[in-house]
This record gives sequence, structure tokens and C-alpha cells, in this order.
Amino acid sequence: MKTLLFYIFLFLFGSLFSQETPSDNEEVINPKYREDQFYVGVTYNFLENKPSGMSQQGLSGGLHLGFIRDFPINENRNVAFGIGLGYSNNSYNHNLYIKEEDNSVTYQILDNSVVGYQKSKLNIHVLEVPVQFRWRTSTAKTYKFWRVYTGVKFGYVFNSIVKYKGGLGDFKQKNTPHLNRIKTTADISFGWNTWNFHIAYGLNKLFSNEAKVNGEAIDITEIKFGLMFYMF
Repeated sequence: MKTLLFYIFLFLFGSLFSQETPSDNEEVINPKYREDQFYVGVTYNFLENKPSGMSQQGLSGGLHLGFIRDFPINENRNVAFGIGLGYSNNSYNHNLYIKEEDNSVTYQILDNSVVGYQKSKLNIHVLEVPVQFRWRTSTAKTYKFWRVYTGVKFGYVFNSIVKYKGGLGDFKQKNTPHLNRIKTTADISFGWNTWNFHIAYGLNKLFSNEAKVNGEAIDITEIKFGLMFYMF
């Protein structure tokens, strides 16, 4: 998997740096310029549709990074599609106890007044393919511009970690079985130049139908608010 990711990134990065650059004595304006870009984003992550009694506690954050290849579709080259490859790391601090043992998973809503705990955290690592529709006010000479990029990210959860520290024992476990491995997220980024507001909404549930607490399905979805930085 690591080798495959390396070659995919190498291909995308090579496409970026293979573009013609100006010499010291002249400015080269490429009439077929692209807005190929690296992106880095930070978000605050909210959980929606939580089961009764479940709540978030502390900071739940996300880090998102990758590269997007630009494909303009009009003569001015300010409307385009984009496709890329990225990575997303999302953490959630909450009061949902998740413990896998003897080929089964226990879910329990924690009450700190009954069983004290210091940490209950879920961390998810996702490989993503962003597909965007892109509008901007850029030209071949202008590199500071307004933009609105919207689209869908198709993701695969390749690793997850549950950490718990408290009255029910301290443990750390990987690859929670009931997490949905396939993730689809709708998102939009809008702003000026490098700085852009970013909103993302999960189109499918975080857990599969097998995940239940007190007989209630854990139909959690995600919504993220933050900043996205686009860089050449």
C-alpha cells in the first residue's frame, strides 16, 4: 500500500513540476495554465445524530492534506474540475465506551459520576480521493483570487484507534470492526487566495448497522468546520 501511494503521489507531483517556468530575464505566461495545488486543512469535528446520552467532550479536530490536479473546461480557464489524492486524520473525544473483546464489541454511554474516566477517544485515518467542481477569478497572470471549490471526497478508512483511560481499565485498540470503511463526504471551500473557509458533511454513517448502544442504533454522522489552505 505504501509503495502504491508513493507512485501515485510521484505521478501527481511530477505533473505539477513539469509545467514551464519563467527564466530570470523574461516572464512566461502559459495560456494553458492550471491551478494544480497542494492543500492543507484543519477542522473542528462535530458528531450529529448521536444516541441518547452521548456527548462530545474536549477538542475533536481534523487534519487534511493532499494534492489536486486541475482540469479547466472553459476558454478563460477559471472553471474546472479537479481530482486528487489525500489523507485525513480525524479525532473524536466523547463519552461512548467502545471495547472489542472475545469477537464482540461492547458499547456503553459513560457517566463520569458513576464510573470516572479521563479519556475516551476515537481516531480515524482515511485515504481520500477528492473530486471537485472549481470556480475562481484567476487568470494566467493573477495568482491571488476568489474561489469556490465544491465536490465530494471518496474515502477508505485504513486504520482506526480507540483509546480509553478510566475506571473500566486502560486500553488502546486498533481497527474497530463496526466502523464503516467506506466514507463519502460532501464539502465546499470558499475564500481569497490561500485562506479559505471549509465545510464538510458526511453522507454516510460513521458506524455500521451492527453498532448499537442500549438497543439504539449508533447512527452518527460527521460535520466539519475549519480552514483550507491551497498552495502551489
